[in-house]
Amino acid sequence: MNPLEAIGLLFALLAATTVLGLILRARQGRVARVFGDVVTPADVAATVAFGPAATLLQFSTELCARCPGTRRLLRAVAEQRPGVVFVEVDLTHRPDLAKRYAVLQTPTTLILDGAGRVQARVGGPPTRADVGTTLDSITRDTTSSSTLGSSHV
Repeated sequence: MNPLEAIGLLFALLAATTVLGLILRARQGRVARVFGDVVTPADVAATVAFGPAATLLQFSTELCARCPGTRRLLRAVAEQRPGVVFVEVDLTHRPDLAKRYAVLQTPTTLILDGAGRVQARVGGPPTRADVGTTLDSITRDTTSSSTLGSSHV
């Protein structure tokens, strides 16, 4: 390979990694609506019951720099909303849960509905507005489905 080809290849690799990094950075903290499995407090060794309206389940580690800020945000959101509970799971001592829930970074937050079904997932620190909008959507969906069910009785 001549020097010009090597330099061209180097610039192509640099451009590709820059684009990939920008794409990954843009996805950080975004709420991705997913419809997953049911999670119970026993599944994650939680010492508190999940919320009747929703649960904010944060996966963190001891060395995570962004986890304390995410914890404060999610705890504040849960305190402001009736029926919403915040639960934190430290993956430092539970790597099996990281594998089970496909946690590739911390913080990772799962937003569960009142039945414990995963409704949304956030990789990285979420924004208060995104969490609020997702919780509004979950509680609205729950309310409308229970209203529909009672109107047919």
